[in-house]
Order: sequence, then C-alpha cells, then structure tokens
Amino acid sequence: MLKNHSKMASRRPVTRLLSQCRAHIQLGPRRTFSSTPSQTTFAPLRRYLGLTAFGLLVSVPLAYKMAIDEPLKMDSLSLAERDQQAKREQGVTETSPMRLRMEKFIKEQQREIVKALEKVDGTKFRVDEWQRKEGGGGITCCLQDGKVFEKAGVGVSVVYGTLPKPAIMKMSANHKNIIEEDGQIPESLEFFAAGLSLIVHPKNPMAPTVHLNYRYFETAKPDGTSGTWWFGGGSDLTPNYLFDEDAVQFHRDLKEVCDKHNKDYFPKFKKWCDEYFYNKHRGESRGIGGIFFDDLDETVSDKENIFAFIQDSLKSFIPTYTSIVNRRKDMPFTPEEKDWQQVRRGRYVEFNLVHDRGTSFGLNTPGARVESILMSMPLTASWKYMHEPEPGSREARLVEVLQNPKEWV
Repeated sequence: MLKNHSKMASRRPVTRLLSQCRAHIQLGPRRTFSSTPSQTTFAPLRRYLGLTAFGLLVSVPLAYKMAIDEPLKMDSLSLAERDQQAKREQGVTETSPMRLRMEKFIKEQQREIVKALEKVDGTKFRVDEWQRKEGGGGITCCLQDGKVFEKAGVGVSVVYGTLPKPAIMKMSANHKNIIEEDGQIPESLEFFAAGLSLIVHPKNPMAPTVHLNYRYFETAKPDGTSGTWWFGGGSDLTPNYLFDEDAVQFHRDLKEVCDKHNKDYFPKFKKWCDEYFYNKHRGESRGIGGIFFDDLDETVSDKENIFAFIQDSLKSFIPTYTSIVNRRKDMPFTPEEKDWQQVRRGRYVEFNLVHDRGTSFGLNTPGARVESILMSMPLTASWKYMHEPEPGSREARLVEVLQNPKEWV
C-alpha cells in the first residue's frame, strides 16, 4: 500500500504539469472586458528577427523523468517554464525578473486604457485571448463602429522563443554583449519579448488618429538570468485637420515625461519619430509626430531607470489623448471633410503596408496572428486619383506640415 501510494504521488506532478500545458494551449473564450483584472499585439522585433518563435511544449523526456522519480534539474527547464513556475510560487514582485514585471505592467495598462476608451465611447471592447502554436500568445481588445471611435485596438503580446545563430549574428551588430566572453557567437539563445500596441481611429474627422507601442526584449542565459536586453516604443499623432492646440499639448506632455528622465530624450526621439513615420513614396510624414525610440539598453541607462521612463510614458497617454479627443469628437463637419479623412486614412494604410517594419515582419512570420497585426488598419479608407487639396485650405496646411515637420514645443 505504501509503495503504491508513493508511485501515485510521484505521478501527481506529471498530471498537474500536463493539465497546465493543455490549459495553456487552448484558446480563451471571447468575453467583455471589464475594469477588474483579467488577463494584445506585440510590436514585432523588426529588423533583427527574421524568424518565428518556437512553441514551448512539455517534452516527453521531462515527463518520463518525473514519472520514475528522477530528480528534476532546474537547467532542464525552458525560460517559459521557469517563469510560469516563478509566477505560481512567488507571484510578480519588484525583485522579479524585468520580463515578468514588464508583462504585468503592460497588462495592467491595457485594462486601464480599455476602461478609459470605453468611458469616452460608451461601447465595450471585444476581447480575444490567443495562443501561437509556435510559442507565446496575447490579448487583443478591439472596438468597431462605436459612437466616437470607428475602430480602436489595444493589444498585448508575450512571446517566448529561440534565436538561431544567424539572427544572433545580426543582433550582435547593435548589441555587442550578446557575444560570449571568448568571442564566439552562441548557436542559439532563448528570448522573451513583450509589448503593448494601440491604435485609435475616431469617427469625427476633427479628432486625430493616435498610435503607441511600448516593448521589451531580452535573451536568457542557460540559468534563466537576463542576457542582452533593450526597450523600445513611442507615441505619435495623426490628425486630418490640424489644431495647433492639440499638437502642442501632445508634444508638450511627451516632452515633460522625457525631460523628467533625460533632457536629451525628447529632441532625439522627436527627430527619430519624424524620420521613421515617413511615407517615402509620397514625400510626406504619416502624421505630425511624437516620439519614437529603440534599443534603449545599458549603453543609455540602467534597466530600472529605463523601465521607469517606459512606465511614465505609457501612463501619460490616456490623460493626454482623452483630453484631445473630448475637445473634437462632437465638432460639426461636412461630407467633404469626411472625404478628406478617408483620403488621409489611405495614406495611413500605405505607410503600414509599405514601410512599417513591424507589420512587414509580422505578415511574413509563419503562424503569426494576422487579425492582430492588421488591427492597426482603419475600418474605412479611400484613394482618389490625383487628389490635391485646394491652395490655402485647411487641408493644404496639413500637407505643408506633413512635408515639413514642425517643432511644436
């Protein structure tokens, strides 16, 4: 009896582990998002990663070892398994690895942003939890045909995977410490990536479209500790009709956050934003800018200070944007002004499909969730042949600013 009981006990970890694995790979049910915690799309790793994330499954050898009472070695666990174990046993605290703290933070902010946008619109977001068979998953929140917003999306994505040697070699150009102490390029490295992306397209052409993305990436050493790491992100405004008051407020609020952490951030990131969100084939910017940055690592500041900057930047979004959209959402407009909004949305689509590295990477990644990647697209847009605004019109003034970016603060 005692012997049989011992055998049964030895198999319980396997049963629990396999049941957790099955639960992990099932799609979550569709539900209504609320302000209470529940657990949308990671901005892809762009220029570095020409590969897909590999799925993280419990291996048969691991289960077999546990079944025969062979001691489980920590170094046999994948990074994802280590993190799941840590969250189960200890939760996420200020002393947890940065990857877990970033994941927790962006999920909290997703709930706050959705709650605030629902308050403005009066319509609930549709919420989809999803998993990728290659590894990772996320939560996509989307609102369509609302009272204020024609389309709004707020996505969180968390991805675990393995980088092959060619990808590591590309990454080493900007991150020298990814190379081992003996100067060798590792054959492979586990990685973690997490991000929050947002896009809002209002119905009223007087209210501007807005976009933001904040993300974190790191590789892991064999013992699960952090290797190479960096943060990226930014936020930018795309109006159809230019209100200087809105442009100044948007940039001023971003500058205040930047200056709190580093006086050099805002001028550098503003210029970076103007250069990145540029429709080369049209000779104009997508919008009036904001900030954009990538590769913020230990060469810029320490991890805690950069994370604090990311937190402050993301938290500043809702007060700024809801203030702007509340000023514009009920303004009168003409059919001609609505037509101009559709033309400008067409330019937005052009940038995303032709120039945006994240969209391109996502669509070319096997197993990618296309619905989440294309969440940024407006619900409607138009293209008119040889369309030119009337000289001296409000539309012409916008084009002038798009062709010659301004310093708003």
